[in-house]
Amino acid sequence: MDIVGFLKSQFVCHLLICYIFIVSGLIINFIQLFTLILWPINKQLFRRINCRLAYCISSQMVMLLEWWSGTDCTLYTDPESYHKYGKENAIVILNHNFEIDFLCGWNFCERFGVLGSSKVLAKKELSYMPIIGWMWYFLEIVFCKRKWEEDRKTVMQKLLNLRDYPENFWFLIHCEGTRFTELKHQASMKVAEAKGLPKLKYHLLPRTKGFAVTVQCLRNVVSAVYDSTLNFRNNENPTLLGVLNGKKYHADLYVRRIPLEEIPEDERECSNWLHRLYQEKDAFQEEYYRTGTYPAVPIVPPRRPWTLLNWLFWALLLLYPLFKLLVNMINSGSSLTLASFGFVIVMASVGVRWMIGVTEINKGSTYGNNDNKQKLK
Repeated sequence: MDIVGFLKSQFVCHLLICYIFIVSGLIINFIQLFTLILWPINKQLFRRINCRLAYCISSQMVMLLEWWSGTDCTLYTDPESYHKYGKENAIVILNHNFEIDFLCGWNFCERFGVLGSSKVLAKKELSYMPIIGWMWYFLEIVFCKRKWEEDRKTVMQKLLNLRDYPENFWFLIHCEGTRFTELKHQASMKVAEAKGLPKLKYHLLPRTKGFAVTVQCLRNVVSAVYDSTLNFRNNENPTLLGVLNGKKYHADLYVRRIPLEEIPEDERECSNWLHRLYQEKDAFQEEYYRTGTYPAVPIVPPRRPWTLLNWLFWALLLLYPLFKLLVNMINSGSSLTLASFGFVIVMASVGVRWMIGVTEINKGSTYGNNDNKQKLK
């Protein structure tokens, strides 16, 4: 196949994948809207239904990673802890270095059956994003404005609401608050120096207040903290666009299970504990860069078929009417109709590219830069 033909086929694949994701996502968001009538009648039924509906959306993203790109995900962990994953509530601490680290976190959830019920601490702006943001709203995701004085009361209330959640859930949190860049790292280490804290080489200074409140609100509900450190072999620099292009990556995820009883209840001591944890994470990163492995047993959790089956269901449901519509448009011979269809395709492509841009490091938030400057004043 020549280069032009290849690019055309790749472009068509992008459009079809994005079409299925966008249309199915909006359909599911619409169904979720109607589940609100269940909340005052049977809150737990509302939650169970929305876990399944959310899975129909998020599993499509995981399908791209697992089946479309064929990315390998190797888990390094203690075999005794491995058997507890998916059978208990947990707080998952993730490093924030890669454009698809959120997707690898979802992949971790999927392998142990908690993808639909997984929670995150996310910035408020994401709640307005169609499909994923709206899906998160119905999942009772904890949104914050990144201004702790305003966020504290709201975050605590949202977390306390999860204490009677009917499904096992993992609460995913990036304690660094923003994705790692060299500029943010320099600013973060200036804050560490000013506060007399040990400097980190591969991480930003963790933001301890959100973590301490999460532990406080979910104590006796959550059994453990899963300290998770993600890396990619051969200095790979994975991107969501690369996954969409079918590029295969090789991820290594090191997970340590830490019983919640080992984490201090006092907020100051909890903060100190988190700082020590990030010093340990830094040491694990150093060892990985030096040896290419982690100090634990490598395990490859088996892929579950449900992400692929869910995508095939939506593909069969949505592609037939699309092709039928396209054939009818071509047969009609109307220039206006064809131009309108082309405009919709272009706008859909631009919209998807914008959503991909949200994950790109060089277009990431300036939150880490601006906030650290304020702390130095």
